[in-house]
Amino acid sequence: MTAMLELDAVSRQFIRKLDSIEKLARKLGANVSESCVNAVDGASFSVARGEVVGLVGESGCGKSTLGRMVAGLLPVTGGKIRFEGVDVTDAATPEAKSARLRIQMIFQDPMSSLNPRMRVEDIVGEAAVYHGLTSRREMPDYVAATLEKVGLDPAYAQRFPHQFSGGQRQRIGIARALAVKPEFLICDESIAALDVSIQAQVINLFQDLRRDLDLTYLFISHDLGVIEHIADRVVVMYLGRIVEIGTTEALFDAPRHPYTQALIDQIPRLDGGRQSFRTIKGEIPSPLNPPPGCHFHPRCPFAGPRCQREVPVLRHEGTRAIACHLEDGGTE
Repeated sequence: MTAMLELDAVSRQFIRKLDSIEKLARKLGANVSESCVNAVDGASFSVARGEVVGLVGESGCGKSTLGRMVAGLLPVTGGKIRFEGVDVTDAATPEAKSARLRIQMIFQDPMSSLNPRMRVEDIVGEAAVYHGLTSRREMPDYVAATLEKVGLDPAYAQRFPHQFSGGQRQRIGIARALAVKPEFLICDESIAALDVSIQAQVINLFQDLRRDLDLTYLFISHDLGVIEHIADRVVVMYLGRIVEIGTTEALFDAPRHPYTQALIDQIPRLDGGRQSFRTIKGEIPSPLNPPPGCHFHPRCPFAGPRCQREVPVLRHEGTRAIACHLEDGGTE
């Protein structure tokens, strides 16, 4: 399939500057320096039109940072992002700005992502008016139609966010994203803050919208059960790096990277009988001081000397891609 979104070696660094006390301490001879976090380190993958790609990994691995860069909410430190062939890395040209509008993001916590001082009509409709998709006079009808798409009564348009339940607020967030007629949605843990029964309703809503509006999704989640249900392909991240990519069926049936294997082994199964779950050995290292070579080697049962000194390359084999020395000549 033709790629709709392409990420080429995308990276993002966060640098913490020294405050005045630390600068003074350094002048006096203290060993103090600026801190640098490689939140995303050379991520490369693509998303085809109409596809749902799941992005998974432990908390702090860089999933949300990557999603925010794709949405244009964070600048890119290195690499390129292309949307239907248009370079949207900096969004400086009219073509890039137009392409950016077709990419929208839905956030994890609907209460903190909705302005508590604005009514739903303004939350959903202001961007559509600004971008010329509707007029101020026609905005109420436009908002009513958008609310109906996400399963909300248009009569709610004059209420404030605090007057809704968590599931309803998330639907408002979805309606706000849909109001500018996007083609690509980034869902950043969009159901994590909801009750399980409400999660199922919102997942079904995402699937209905995908079918009815021909949407494409980058679905970010730490819940592998949800990803297995909704995604066509899965991208696995660990400490800022992509370690495995594959179709959902192939990756869940036969994971090849040790980290992916460990994640999938922890998924509860109704047909698995009595199961014994073991956590992944050790803790995720600090991104301020990541391990050399393969970031996963301190926790990997198969790690060897090569893993400690050499960064594995993400090698593509058909629909699969694995960054592991076990797939490339061994770990010695």
